Amino acid sequence: MRLDTTEDVLIEQIADLTDAERQLLEALPKMEAAASNDDLRMAFRDHLEQTRGHAERLQQVSAMLGGRVPTEQCEAMKGLIREGEDVISAQGDPNAKDAALIAAAQRVEHYEIAGYGTARTLAEQLDMDDAASLLEETLDEEKEADKLLNKVATGGLLRAGVNERAER
Repeated sequence: MRLDTTEDVLIEQIADLTDAERQLLEALPKMEAAASNDDLRMAFRDHLEQTRGHAERLQQVSAMLGGRVPTEQCEAMKGLIREGEDVISAQGDPNAKDAALIAAAQRVEHYEIAGYGTARTLAEQLDMDDAASLLEETLDEEKEADKLLNKVATGGLLRAGVNERAER
């Protein structure tokens, strides 16, 4: 890899995010299957649909970059997913396991928020407004997914969340 320009950095970031989303498309159904809480299963299912859209937007951004985005493996996402797989295979109380699944999923969301925020800013610096807009749309969805995981963990306004049930 050679990084000489801001565009080179953006291309590298898009390659990384593209593989991260590809890996998530495989991991989210496993996380959904491992969850015992209905709200958590629904959050994983909904985020799988969103992730498909994220991958499509990244393809659009890649086309805006002239299709010069290489295939790359996102090692960070690989590690985050490996940690999630450890939770999936864990034995124990379903509520505690759900709390651990939320923790693993939030690590993924925070990684994606950082990645999309960086890519969006780079696209803005390069006056690639259409690409920046697509990346911003995904960034907003990632932030909402993180908020939803917080809500499932804490139970929102009316009921105990996964974290409180895990304490019992």
